[in-house]
Amino acid sequence: MISSLQALLRSFHFTPLFLVGTLVILSFYFGKTMKYVRLPLIIGYMVFGVVLGPSFLDLFNDTLQQQLSFITEMALGFVALSIGIELSMKILKKQGKGIITVIFAESFGAFFLVLLAVFLLTRDLAVSLIFASVAPASAPAGTVAVIREYKAKGSLTSALYAVVGFDDGLAIMIFGFAAAIARTALLRETGAAAVPLAQLILLPLKEIFLSLIIGYLISLIYCYLLKRLKITNDVLILTFGFVLLSAGLCSMLHLSIILTNMVVGIVIINTQPSSLIQKIHDQLSAVLPLLFVLFFALAGANLHLSSLPSLGLLGIVYIITRSAGLIGGARLGSIIGKTEENIKKYLGLGILSQAGVAIGLSLIIKHDFSGLGKVVDAATGMTSGDRLGSMVLTTVTATCIFFEIIGPILTRYALFKANEIQSA
Repeated sequence: MISSLQALLRSFHFTPLFLVGTLVILSFYFGKTMKYVRLPLIIGYMVFGVVLGPSFLDLFNDTLQQQLSFITEMALGFVALSIGIELSMKILKKQGKGIITVIFAESFGAFFLVLLAVFLLTRDLAVSLIFASVAPASAPAGTVAVIREYKAKGSLTSALYAVVGFDDGLAIMIFGFAAAIARTALLRETGAAAVPLAQLILLPLKEIFLSLIIGYLISLIYCYLLKRLKITNDVLILTFGFVLLSAGLCSMLHLSIILTNMVVGIVIINTQPSSLIQKIHDQLSAVLPLLFVLFFALAGANLHLSSLPSLGLLGIVYIITRSAGLIGGARLGSIIGKTEENIKKYLGLGILSQAGVAIGLSLIIKHDFSGLGKVVDAATGMTSGDRLGSMVLTTVTATCIFFEIIGPILTRYALFKANEIQSA
């Protein structure tokens, strides 16, 4: 039935522009229906994306999604900018060192809990390290979308902005260290000379450092030009151009789009007059809803529900231990850092979303670990590195479906319980 419908739709030869327009309009209205079941709009966008994707109608196949990948990168750039522009040092100082403690505790809580559980299940150090290193990575877009949809304000909201912004940087560092150790372990299986550990560790540090430097330089040029604009509507044009430029540079240099654009926002909020910041806020509020529709509908189209049966025991263990590590780590960090009660109780529920960054890290593993280690299947020539790459990519892709659905729902619940939702 579904295959027949797919064949019929393919015979019409829809153009990409027609499909994107259809996606925006129908996803928008489908998202509106979520209010009747008290779910965030983005759940509706994602569900409709799944319907149009390979799992059902296959209008947005893998080839078309590759062609439209720039939309995802652009949306992430705007999300990161909107996170940075909320990170006022005055507000962060009010929260004190506790927020830094939370970021470290939730990231390392997820890392060590997943590491222990996966090792007990597989008895394989390399596999355990890689799954553990992917666990801290979050998907800030889902959290930011829910905050903006419900116009949330308060200490928990500010803490969520800070945590989902900064923990990706920490996640990249953790991944770099763990991947270096895992790579060395696989190379030693065959007696091959391992690349020096220090050299492998320097790669993620270089990525983070360059992302920060480029973000800072872009912010200086952006702020200089922004001050000289006479017409308010021109702010959006300049912002749009700089976000695209920044995202493009990051793609070319293999840097973090999230970190780079977040730095731009941080510089703006902490150096520019409030009147100028308000103009940027107003323009972002105008463009972000459209980008959220596109981003999450395309994210839904990218979800292959056929991956779910392959979840298995490893995937279930990963879901449970990652969730427990993030929630428990955030609570422990809040207790140590003596944060407010709302942050202590609910912050962990708002940071579970996981998608692009985690899948990106999984793709890196699949590519970089190909051919490493001993041969585990003589018929196909598959090595332990090949098996690890396929295992991580399949499992993380499947678990991301769960986290992308449950994450925004729990973020809404956390904000509601903390009495920070201003509008439904």
